[in-house]
Amino acid sequence: MTRLRGVALITALLLTALAGSVAAGLAWDNALDVRRTMVLIYRDQAIQVAVGSEGWVRSILREDALQTQTDHLDEVWASEIPALPIDSENVQGQIYGQLEDLQGRFNVNNLIDSNGNVDQAYFEQYQRLLDALALDPALAGATVDWLDPDQNETIPDGAEDPLYTGYVPAYRTADRPVYNITELAAVNGMDRISFEILLPHVTALPGRTPVNVNTASVQVLQSLGPNIDLSTAEGLVDVRKDGGFADISGTFAPLVAPDLAQSGFSESSEFFQLKAVVQIDTVRVSLFTVLHRTSGSGEVTPILRSLGTI
Repeated sequence: MTRLRGVALITALLLTALAGSVAAGLAWDNALDVRRTMVLIYRDQAIQVAVGSEGWVRSILREDALQTQTDHLDEVWASEIPALPIDSENVQGQIYGQLEDLQGRFNVNNLIDSNGNVDQAYFEQYQRLLDALALDPALAGATVDWLDPDQNETIPDGAEDPLYTGYVPAYRTADRPVYNITELAAVNGMDRISFEILLPHVTALPGRTPVNVNTASVQVLQSLGPNIDLSTAEGLVDVRKDGGFADISGTFAPLVAPDLAQSGFSESSEFFQLKAVVQIDTVRVSLFTVLHRTSGSGEVTPILRSLGTI
């Protein structure tokens, strides 16, 4: 009888332990489900806040277009967006970010003209940019072959499908304009370090766009002409302080390569990129939006959005 009582006691203890373990597991799973649900809710809210910030930025760009015909780094739009609190009954967090002039960069789609041929003037400009950044100039030929519609390799530095299909994993050239500048990471010879060095100075915009010299980096200014060395470019950056260049034609006509003198540079811009970062609880969302501002009317339209990366 005593042995039976012992067995019953042990069985009861095992059942109690099993029930406790199951209950703890269920409670843990429920807590994880609640947390996952809250993270998804916070993420959706953060995305909505980030997209909502576009309206504010669009109004700034429209107002700027009405007030001045030039764009430079002393204007309101060029200031970083300070951390602003998000405070409501359902959302607690902050938003910050910045707006950047994409025409202060070299547009890689300028490399190919409307007929699908290499534009020699912009090709040489891209080579000068690579040289100013101490990058391999052979990247220019490989980039051209990534863009042009044919499978004829540019001599001597081109790369077409026969090369890329030999990689593991294999892939092919785009043979079209670049839609997102991150595509350049796939170009032959472009390693991670080179891409990170090049990225702040290049963009991928629809059509062919001039460089806004009021917002361009030192290296992009160097790319405009073979006679613009580092010291000259740095001097130009000093001259444009306090409102941009007073006489853009007089300043750049003697410096810019002849083939770029007509349409290779400007003092205003149509394309901008908004980076909005929203933090709600532990959830952080980064939204990159390319905005197109129509010349004349000043209307601003989002043309490309991406989350987490450009």
